[in-house]
Amino acid sequence: MPQHVQGVIAPGRNEPVRVETIVIPDPGPGEAVVKIQACGVCHTDLHYKQGGINDEFPFLLGHEAAGIVESVGEGVTDVAPGDFVILNWRAVCGTCRACLRGRPWYCFDTHNAKQRMTLLDGTELSPALGIGAFAEKTLVASGQCTKVDPAVAPEVAGLLGCGVMAGIGAAINTGNVGRGDTVAVIGCGGVGDAAVVGSRLAGAAKIIAVDIDDRKLETAKAMGATHTVNSRSTDPVEAIRELTGGFGADVVIEAVGRPETYRQAFYARDLAGTVVLVGVPTPEMKLELPLLDVFGRGGSLKSSWYGDCLPSRDFPMLVDLHQQGRIDLAAFVTETIGLGEVEKAFARMHEGDVLRSVVVL
Repeated sequence: MPQHVQGVIAPGRNEPVRVETIVIPDPGPGEAVVKIQACGVCHTDLHYKQGGINDEFPFLLGHEAAGIVESVGEGVTDVAPGDFVILNWRAVCGTCRACLRGRPWYCFDTHNAKQRMTLLDGTELSPALGIGAFAEKTLVASGQCTKVDPAVAPEVAGLLGCGVMAGIGAAINTGNVGRGDTVAVIGCGGVGDAAVVGSRLAGAAKIIAVDIDDRKLETAKAMGATHTVNSRSTDPVEAIRELTGGFGADVVIEAVGRPETYRQAFYARDLAGTVVLVGVPTPEMKLELPLLDVFGRGGSLKSSWYGDCLPSRDFPMLVDLHQQGRIDLAAFVTETIGLGEVEKAFARMHEGDVLRSVVVL
């Protein structure tokens, strides 16, 4: 029988979010219902609320989540009721051209639930990133559920579902940061700090954190940055070059998603170095670079999709590293809140002292 639960919806562009009763259908073939235990408040959810993703309102927000599988539909064999899972928004298909080439982290045909969750009046909801986890329960494709060690705290595990994985993956997967490399990270929010953690994990010798907020720079230093640059008062390109013997960094990770910071990243890298864009731009943004500079500087300009992660491989690995004390995922949790406090959490994103607000149910 369909279930009625509480969830947070964005009713229209820039309208305040509100808690509504959500109807969750029984899982169909290949689907699972998950009881949500924790879900991080990610900037992408704010993009949905602002209409920066698309106009398919109303949205059921939330996607950075962990919980317990409650029930599964026909044909589901990869998870079972009672499994503790992290939800992911790139459930690989296994049959598209990327998957068949052995690059499933680029899967071009990822799965979502076929059925729609609705409001009581039957209005269909668009789940954020195919998940919709600011709710007591949600309906997803079973491939969006990744089993991990149930001993990890849900509010920590859920962060791997988006922001922390995006940042760590930008360093270790997309940027291929190696032992002894120099890395610069521009933008020290949750994703940028995760890129710092990933660079440290990969063995980078020098990690330069760049931001306009000294509080964020202090947090980045606590996460593993060896040097900090306040780009409000200092030219970050010149500062990065000065800290790297005049050459520039081997890898520069842009975690802001703006043309001006991308240009800084482009010119702050060494010859034949790598730029990784993991910050999410908005549709109207344009970038202009001299084509001769693109050719002459060589190297790679990459975009990092979800940290180019493979959830079945990366989520359990990072949970294990956290459990071993080799990375501190709990450091990303600034506060825990209830469903009714999501709007306030969006406002706090701009205050500079929050890495992640996490809804706990």
